[in-house]
Amino acid sequence: MIGIVDYGMGNLFSVSKALERLEVPSVISDKPEELEKAAGLLLPGVGSFKDAMTLLDRLELAGFLKEWAAAGKPLLGICLGMQLLFEESEENGPAKGLSLLPGKVVRFAGETEAGVSYKVPHMGWNKLQFKNESPLLKGLKEDYVYFVHSYYVNTDSQDVVTASADYYGDVPAVVGRGSVFGMQFHPEKSSGLGMALLKNFTDLTEGKSVK
Repeated sequence: MIGIVDYGMGNLFSVSKALERLEVPSVISDKPEELEKAAGLLLPGVGSFKDAMTLLDRLELAGFLKEWAAAGKPLLGICLGMQLLFEESEENGPAKGLSLLPGKVVRFAGETEAGVSYKVPHMGWNKLQFKNESPLLKGLKEDYVYFVHSYYVNTDSQDVVTASADYYGDVPAVVGRGSVFGMQFHPEKSSGLGMALLKNFTDLTEGKSVK
């Protein structure tokens, strides 16, 4: 069973429907004692980084997620949920994250060093470029996924970047270290590749071989 962390800022319905299509049972909860029973956790998110961390702290979920990751249990952050896995964000002023992965969340500049303007938020389909090995990518081929975000992760630890996308520079799109994973895009809205990535994660939580 997959636990979907409900802290008031996630697209819970679309994520739960995606798991339903994969025939994977799930539970949506904001209570650590209920989420503790799951084999793996999904941390979705839409909105402000600072507000999300405030809610996670208020519900005593931030500490729970840190303990979960420290125990080596599978955790997948999606969109804002991926950004929350990192150390801090500049969105709406500095805010500390869960610090499960090294890096800072920063806003797209909207203009390149050469003076070329581009749209923010980054919205639409971009092709993943696989960078490092990960159980999430096993058996999969590079393809397009769907992004909607104004902030992205900036990290000096390129070993945590599993796949990136090109949007006026390299944008970390799939990240991970140990049992902690993240996807900047919406896998549940990303057709075949997105669903295959979710399936690889659920197989991982069930102890199945990810081929």
